[in-house]
Amino acid sequence: MPLLVKSLPTLHFLMGFVIGSLTLAFLLRIILTWYPKIDLRTGFWPIIFLTTEPVLVATRKIVAPIGGVDVTPIIWVGLLSLFRELFLGQQGLLTQIIF
Repeated sequence: MPLLVKSLPTLHFLMGFVIGSLTLAFLLRIILTWYPKIDLRTGFWPIIFLTTEPVLVATRKIVAPIGGVDVTPIIWVGLLSLFRELFLGQQGLLTQIIF
C-alpha cells in the first residue's frame, strides 16, 4: 500500500500530461477542419491524425455529423475536460487523495 501512495503524484502528473496532450490534439483537429485542403498524412500532421482518428472513427459511428459538421472532436474535448476536472481538478478525486 505505501508504494501505491508514493506513486500517486507521478500518476497525477502523467494523467494530467496525457489528458492535456489529447485535448490539444483534438483542438488542433477542430482547427484543421477549417482548412480542408491540408493533407493530414504529410508533414507534422500525421502525429495529430494518428492519435485522434481511431477515437474519432469510433465516435462517428455513434454520433453522426450534424448539418454536415463533424462534432466528434468537440465532444472529446468536453469529455476530456470533464475527466480532468473529476480526477485532477482542485476538488478532483486523485487530487484529494494526494493532498
